Amino acid sequence: MFFRIKPRHMVAGFVLSALAAAVNAQYRDEAKPDGITARSYAIWLGTETTGQPAATPRDAKGKPILNGYWKLLHEAGKPDGNLAKDLPQYQLPYTAAGKAALAANEKVVDPEARCIITGIPRALTAVLPFEIQHNGVRFASFHQLGWHRLAWLDGRKAPADPDPRYSGNGIGKWEGDTLVIRSSGFKDSADGRVWADDNANPISNEAVVIERWTRPDYQHLNLELTFTDPKYYSKPVRYARRYVLAPQGEQLKEFSCEWNSYWVTTHLEPGPGKIGSDGNRYFGPDKQLVPDWPLGSVEDDGRGTGYWLYRKNKPKPSDLPPKPEAK
Repeated sequence: MFFRIKPRHMVAGFVLSALAAAVNAQYRDEAKPDGITARSYAIWLGTETTGQPAATPRDAKGKPILNGYWKLLHEAGKPDGNLAKDLPQYQLPYTAAGKAALAANEKVVDPEARCIITGIPRALTAVLPFEIQHNGVRFASFHQLGWHRLAWLDGRKAPADPDPRYSGNGIGKWEGDTLVIRSSGFKDSADGRVWADDNANPISNEAVVIERWTRPDYQHLNLELTFTDPKYYSKPVRYARRYVLAPQGEQLKEFSCEWNSYWVTTHLEPGPGKIGSDGNRYFGPDKQLVPDWPLGSVEDDGRGTGYWLYRKNKPKPSDLPPKPEAK
């Protein structure tokens, strides 16, 4: 996979080079990225800001405005994409049913690689940036692989018998300066189509996810998440993350997934792949924290052929046939 800077992108290239240098310094305690990987770190991950923080933006009612394109502040030594990030030895409190569901998930191809919707909480544990847009009626988050989720903020009650959804049925309200979103009515991993995180951990139709969003200043966004699922876990799981506002001009990138096909289900390995003792699945044998950019093909046409879950050096469903040899 190649990162080619065209002349009209020279300025962006210089900016990325500077960001890559900052990234190398930020992750000095882990595998140092270089080349395309360093540039990918700069594209996907946030870098801590310096100087005096600006005030939190607020709406006409005085509530924080959470809108923006947010990049993860990776925590050194902690895994991304793992719901157990904040637990001792990264061990989740499975019930017997939870262990069985995990074992079943490890026998199917990752739903995300099959282009099935990446739901909540998985999308919130991912390493990739996302965007928030909300008003007094609805909260929306848009995630890098083309998925979105919605939650109502207009005071309505949660449905008594909700249709199961990958992101659940979300209802939000303000508690002071904290936006609290409660989601229930999830699809169940028993269907073989949804994981709670990148590591194949299961989620059931009894799950409840509570998100607590705060914006302490202009540059930062915090999430405290509680995941309760009595069917698969013996006690609630708490999870926290910090984000930084992306530099002006950065935004969600186009991504076209290669939709579910016989090729995908027969060529991809089942399960989440090898998970290290540090709880991280990584994105390559060199302990990459992020996938390489571009996520699409080397022609950067937006197709998902470069997506990290497709094994390298294998043809993809949308690849053109080889050109005939010249006579």
